[in-house]
Amino acid sequence: MDRLETRELVYFVAVAEELHFSRAAERLGIAQPPLSRAVARLERRMGVRLLERTSRRVELTAAGDVFLDECRRLLKDLDAAVHRTRQAAHPGRLILAVRPGSGSGLLAQVLRSHDGTDPELVFTHSGAGALRDGTADVALLCTDSDDLTGLHTTEVAEEWPVALVPRDHPLAARAGVTTAELRQEPAFREKCPPTGLDEILDRVALGRLVTVVGSAAVARLTREVVAVPVADLPMTTLALGRLPETSGPEIAAFARTVRRVAAERAGTQPPVTRRGVHDI
Repeated sequence: MDRLETRELVYFVAVAEELHFSRAAERLGIAQPPLSRAVARLERRMGVRLLERTSRRVELTAAGDVFLDECRRLLKDLDAAVHRTRQAAHPGRLILAVRPGSGSGLLAQVLRSHDGTDPELVFTHSGAGALRDGTADVALLCTDSDDLTGLHTTEVAEEWPVALVPRDHPLAARAGVTTAELRQEPAFREKCPPTGLDEILDRVALGRLVTVVGSAAVARLTREVVAVPVADLPMTTLALGRLPETSGPEIAAFARTVRRVAAERAGTQPPVTRRGVHDI
């Protein structure tokens, strides 16, 4: 049998995780027919049935279940190999993945305070994904929304949840709101749209969006948007994450700077109020 291609492993993992060819094709950004043919060809080459297909469902066989675990391990090892090779080609370089608008106050102070290598910044809504595919060495992650499976993380700061509402909205004058009250708003979205903070603020100002974000966003509010603390939601934790096999003096030095700055900020921040929600 010819050696399998990485693309075939990626295709199989997508189908095995979605258990639906259409959803897997959409996830991969390809049409369904070539995906179905690719998986069928993989089974023929291996001489093993990996999936049981009916008109109503797709299920993994026992062999497919084993192959899924092996594919995940192989792809993870390949990503790590690529990452180590990139590090060897660019010694001393540090790439940091950050979510747009997340932890901006903390990040700015860290960059001013860090004496080591200035990190290159990658702005992404999937910091964990950037770590796994080798795009970034370290990432600032929200522990309640990012998939931290398999990552080494260090908690560095906390954010208070605040609701963003237009300045002329009835809730803007409140000292706090509850999620039940927010759900009564037609423009409320429980999950913040996966877009930049500037666009989110514009949509709120226009009355087309009410949503909950971390208190780091407060430092960038416009005159037309007010942040109101959400009383019944817990604080979210900001963590510095990396792959377990990713290490080095640059990463260790940067992690120390993040922890030190976060500790200093924690001791000097004011309490949360409607007009003074602090930026972590």
